[in-house]
Amino acid sequence: MSAASHISRRAVLGGATAFLAAPAFSVPVRDDVLALKGIRYGFAERFMAPKAAPWGMVDLATLQNFGPACPQQGDKYAPFSEDCLYLNIWAPKGKPRRPRPVLVYFHGGAYSTGSVTDPLNDGATLAERGDVVVVTVNHRLNIFGYLYLALRDSRFPDSGNAGQLDLILALKWVQQYISGFGGDPDNVTVFGQSGGGAKIATLMAMPAAKGLFHKAITMSGQQVTASGPQNATKRAQAFLEKLGPDMDPVSASTSQLVAALGAQDPILGGGLYMGPVLDMRNLHRHPFWPDVAPQSLGIPMLLGNTVAETRAFYAADSKQLTGLNFDNLSARIATEMRIDAHPDWVVGEFRARYPKAEPVDLFHRIVTAARSWRGQVEEADARAKAGRGNSYVYQLDFEQAKHTDDIGFAFGTTPNPSTAQKAMSERIMDSFVRFARTGNPGWPSYELNTRKTMVFDTESRVVSDPRKWERELFARIPYVQPGT
Repeated sequence: MSAASHISRRAVLGGATAFLAAPAFSVPVRDDVLALKGIRYGFAERFMAPKAAPWGMVDLATLQNFGPACPQQGDKYAPFSEDCLYLNIWAPKGKPRRPRPVLVYFHGGAYSTGSVTDPLNDGATLAERGDVVVVTVNHRLNIFGYLYLALRDSRFPDSGNAGQLDLILALKWVQQYISGFGGDPDNVTVFGQSGGGAKIATLMAMPAAKGLFHKAITMSGQQVTASGPQNATKRAQAFLEKLGPDMDPVSASTSQLVAALGAQDPILGGGLYMGPVLDMRNLHRHPFWPDVAPQSLGIPMLLGNTVAETRAFYAADSKQLTGLNFDNLSARIATEMRIDAHPDWVVGEFRARYPKAEPVDLFHRIVTAARSWRGQVEEADARAKAGRGNSYVYQLDFEQAKHTDDIGFAFGTTPNPSTAQKAMSERIMDSFVRFARTGNPGWPSYELNTRKTMVFDTESRVVSDPRKWERELFARIPYVQPGT
């Protein structure tokens, strides 16, 4: 008897009530979709690798509420707890004719913030429209998931990648138990936005993740290289100094640890970067440098970005945009590009290319192309060079899409959508579901000689090498993954 058969298949698929926590905006309850929340998949001691939680006879009626999010700065996703290894499932009711594809979502917020309890991540609409099983996962973040202590303290050899190990454990849970919810453990697609996409790219190079998923979708999230152990140790030292010389991170309170997240990054300046570490224990190579990790070559991959990512990063009254004009444009983009390019030259090239563009439009064009899009180009090109023909690319142009706009479209949860937004959401959901079923989203694969890309817009179309000019302009400057 399989572990999954401990759960009554009839109870899971037939008529259990779906429960939804009160979100920030209204998410409709769907009577034909089963929603189960707060399913524990693991336990973890601080800075240690997680351990699987037992799963057996469970009263499904008790799975009404999300589990807590990982402690982090701010209170948007409260309540918080270090005990945060929970997942959630949405599955169409009724016994399927055949096992359904499974889509497992990892949230964004880099590696430091976020939670799948965000109502944009509600899986009911996607599950119903696509006849798929949707799983969303919370895991350890920031110092709880990525503080690299191994070179300082041999008790914590996994601390720099603990958050990644949580995701691997969740995928193992899916492999063991998802058939009890009508899902196909042999057809699992991981998808994630921003930091979620970066986490997926990293998993594609982690040996422990091999075989746990079969397709991957990254939405504005890339991880070409991981943090090296020396820089990761410097960041750990900066954090410990902020925590205090007499404070032990093992025994410090959760609130004390969160307060110390305000440490300055010793490599980049600004806020402390946390992310996966090339620790030679769990991660033995960079995900996409100098080439694609061999274990991921056979995994079909769909890579996407939005055309104006940075519109989400800078408020109109931010220091970067306040008083912006052509006289100060080069100074404003200089540090925001995250690459060492001559800002006057960059502005001159863009002004010649787009002579009618206003300063704010050029700011977003430049910084999006230099900072936010480069990683996707690096990953897509690396996969194309491998010659497997199983990589696909999209670009979301619709309504000058900014970072995070594709989340609501992918889940069908955009608040109060217009007719056009609803149509766009349906188009993207259908493409994702087709990819999950077949490994092909419905357009040609990305190859170096054509770079065919689906441009999602009011009139969606396949375009060869969109933004070719921007790509070639910045290709002359080596790409360095921010934070690594």
